[in-house]
Amino acid sequence: MSMQSINPATGLTKQTFPVLQTVDIPPILESIVSAQTQWSALDFNQRAVFFQNLAQVFRQSREKYANVITEEMGKLLKEARAEIEKCALGCEYYAKHAETFLVDEQIASDATSSYVAYQPLGVVFCIMPWNFPFWQLIRAAAPAMMAGNAIVLKHASNVPRCALALEEAFCDAGFPENTFRSLLITAAQAETIIANEHVAAVTLTGSTSAGRKVAAVAGQHLKKCVLELGGSDPFIVLDDADITFATEQAITARFQNMGQSCIAAKRFILVGSIADQFVMQFKSLINQLRLGNPKDETTGIAPMARADLRDDLHAQVEQSVSMGAALIAGGSFIGKQGAYYAPTILDHVKPGMPAFDEELFGPVAAMVRVENVDEAIALANRTQFGLGASIWTGNADRGEAVARKIHAGSTFVNGIVKSDPRLPFGGIKHSGFGRELSYHGIREFVNIKSVWIK
Repeated sequence: MSMQSINPATGLTKQTFPVLQTVDIPPILESIVSAQTQWSALDFNQRAVFFQNLAQVFRQSREKYANVITEEMGKLLKEARAEIEKCALGCEYYAKHAETFLVDEQIASDATSSYVAYQPLGVVFCIMPWNFPFWQLIRAAAPAMMAGNAIVLKHASNVPRCALALEEAFCDAGFPENTFRSLLITAAQAETIIANEHVAAVTLTGSTSAGRKVAAVAGQHLKKCVLELGGSDPFIVLDDADITFATEQAITARFQNMGQSCIAAKRFILVGSIADQFVMQFKSLINQLRLGNPKDETTGIAPMARADLRDDLHAQVEQSVSMGAALIAGGSFIGKQGAYYAPTILDHVKPGMPAFDEELFGPVAAMVRVENVDEAIALANRTQFGLGASIWTGNADRGEAVARKIHAGSTFVNGIVKSDPRLPFGGIKHSGFGRELSYHGIREFVNIKSVWIK
């Protein structure tokens, strides 16, 4: 069995890798357990040096790693460079703050002394997606490892080069052997790793269906897990918003990474009389996007990561149109080769249509028209997902009032939803549970231990 690295811009296979034999997995996990014991014995300052080194490796090899991302999952090269820089910043953030986040917390009780200590769990298994192949891993691994855990990675099957490049980066930064390992394995093999006695916890970023499977296996074996799953984020434009600014931001919010982001804006909920103007300006802006090679700095339309994902997205568009959505732009394959899909606008989208009820993981914007703010809030919350949301208004206080009523892990007023190491990140409902980033994220994979002394 093997994994292929296929360039989605050309459809050509660049490299093929063998899948790890199942029989080889247990001894690898045993070596990681041994390495974790030594890693956890280091103090925070010692661990921080390695992550500062890793930040330097990312910056020094930015072009190399960015090209691997672009060649393997199709991201615009300029976006891939930004992803690598974000990885460097994430490493530096936890190198600086981990000790403060995990310092013993003194608690007054009936004891002479009592406190809460935060201690590592052991080996954390990371199951990561292809859409941000470096950042998704770093935002999970940096806090977990700074807390004293070791990491074993199963990356998405279509980004084996990214998986191996990450292990190379940790090696180049001087990390002790086996504190971070990247294994080229299948989904079935991942279940055996979750079940393995040497694995303490699991974190997954991926689809809701994958989250259900991982949670079931983790639950069966009583393993802690964190799930960051899909989203159908509302982008609510109130009737007092600056429409020119909102539409400019909406293009980035929907089409960054060709819409292949869990926190991409997906349902554009337009209040009152501003709807026509917003849709018109949105269409005008996407018409300016240029199809091309993702390594070309002038390209605005990159390929989707895989042809099968493009086909699935197209089926959702066609079904929504058959149910009454208006196709305003796009809705078709473009380009002579590769997994390209035209930036698409569906107007008059309503509940019951795939464009409203399901996650559209690609360059399709669903326009939802409402009469008032109350209807906007109700429709924003009428979803199985609860990851992010943004509200656009000329009145920040009004926007905050709406934001507090939205069911989501993150709500942004007059800003695009994004992950930030300083803020906790995660969702509710079918978007998962647990948190990454901030001090909340680093405390997910530690033993929160009470110590009582008389």
